[in-house]
Amino acid sequence: MKEYNIIISDRNEISKVETLIFEINNEFKADEMKYVNFLIAVTEACVNAIVHGNKNNPSKKVYVNLLYDDSIFCVKVKDEGEGFDIKKIPDPTTEENLFKESGRGLFLIRSLVDRVEVVSSTTGTLIVMTMIK
Repeated sequence: MKEYNIIISDRNEISKVETLIFEINNEFKADEMKYVNFLIAVTEACVNAIVHGNKNNPSKKVYVNLLYDDSIFCVKVKDEGEGFDIKKIPDPTTEENLFKESGRGLFLIRSLVDRVEVVSSTTGTLIVMTMIK
């Protein structure tokens, strides 16, 4: 298993994560559609961590851990926010939420990757996304 760690604290740094995912996928060789979906999910998780988790606070960090081997590619995104209750996130597919401008991040992530785990506490939120070859 190969592992890379990146620390980002603003949206401009997300391109470094995207570049590393691209480079890793050159070796991992995921199906193009799976790769694109995975990249979108990871980008969304990073944006959520910066904007919603860390509230755009430049003194807080977002830790991105990338692990992969021949059959799985896993990205962990952890913020330093106050956490949230996952059960209280409104369903973005219900009529009253369809036209809201936000609230679709986790729904989107879950629909784009093979496996998602979310752990949220008062010390931050960890999202683990896995793509299986």
